Amino acid sequence: MSSQLVIHVPPTEDASTLKSAIKRAARCVALVGVAPVLASFWLSAALVGRGRALESRSQLLSLWPGLTGQYLRRAFLQQILARCHPSATVEFGTFFSQPGAILDENVYIGPRCSLGLVHLERDVLLASNVQIPSGGKTHYFDDPSKPIREQGGERKMVTIGAGAWIGTGAIILAGVGRGTIVAAGSVVTKPLPDNVIAAGVPAKVIRNRFESVETSASDA
Repeated sequence: MSSQLVIHVPPTEDASTLKSAIKRAARCVALVGVAPVLASFWLSAALVGRGRALESRSQLLSLWPGLTGQYLRRAFLQQILARCHPSATVEFGTFFSQPGAILDENVYIGPRCSLGLVHLERDVLLASNVQIPSGGKTHYFDDPSKPIREQGGERKMVTIGAGAWIGTGAIILAGVGRGTIVAAGSVVTKPLPDNVIAAGVPAKVIRNRFESVETSASDA
């Protein structure tokens, strides 16, 4: 009589359900963990405004490293920002200055970024040290008789389109199209279209993302 080896593999659905349950529990624990920070935020917001209160609290939470820090930051930002999807990831050292910011599904924000009034659409990737203030006119400087700090300014929503990738150290002052790649160290001063690769200071379109390098070189 021949013997047979039978291996029982747990159903994939069961493993997925368990993983989801663990994540939900972790989110609940994180929300409890940031409750004192949330309480201090609302007290401070009543005195100095939501923007300044957010900046100081997000700086505090940015110092918590690892996966724990990711959960704590997300729990806090979900209560404060205009929108923060549960799948968004915010790494160590990153802070926000404007509560009107929006983080959509599967957004990844690398370490040490500084973000103002920004809308990061789904699947956007920000590398480390990316700076996205609230547009390019946060400070006016046209009146020579006044210090710049006294001339005011305006904040404008900067939208980074779905699936865009912003390289390390880039500064984004205008909108970036869907699927567009901005090279490391670039400064975006004018809106970029969808699905292009841009680089430089100021950033200029190098080529379409789906155009071969050989074709681009021959056209030049």
